Amino acid sequence: MNLPNALTVGRIFLVPLLVVVLLTKFEGRLVFGVRKELVGAAIFGLASLTDVLDGYLARRRKQITTLGQLMDPLADKLLITAALVSLVQMDLAPAWMVAVILGREFAVTVLRSLAHGKGVVIAASPMGKVKMLAEVVAILALILGQDHLQQFYVIGTIALWIAMLTATVSGIDYYRRFARIGL
Repeated sequence: MNLPNALTVGRIFLVPLLVVVLLTKFEGRLVFGVRKELVGAAIFGLASLTDVLDGYLARRRKQITTLGQLMDPLADKLLITAALVSLVQMDLAPAWMVAVILGREFAVTVLRSLAHGKGVVIAASPMGKVKMLAEVVAILALILGQDHLQQFYVIGTIALWIAMLTATVSGIDYYRRFARIGL
């Protein structure tokens, strides 16, 4: 297994750890002497960083593999889904906004899979990249804003709105591109 694929697998293994840290009620809200919000943000940040690194390294080292192309989007969806659902459970994100974002994720995955099955690649859109960045900022800020840093909560809420709006618009864009293909 090459380094980019190992980073992707590592991201997948960080998902359950993130959920445990975010949703477990630790005594004094401390995990190994550190506030659980900081530990959760660090885990999510590390996992997000592996997303940037695996693609960069795969392209730079010319180690793009079919396994990596299939696992990377799956790892992304697992991480974002677990984090957003955890935020809903923690009362830090509205369930309806998370449902819109995750609904778009599943719809786009289905459309891209159908196109791929016919030998057509629907590339990621620039707006999808903005959505992902907004999701990462929203999740990090909402985790850090829990209970003590109000400015992070405000930033996280704004970023979540941006993520939801860009998810909707980019989802419509994917559907239009899919419809143009005529599959």
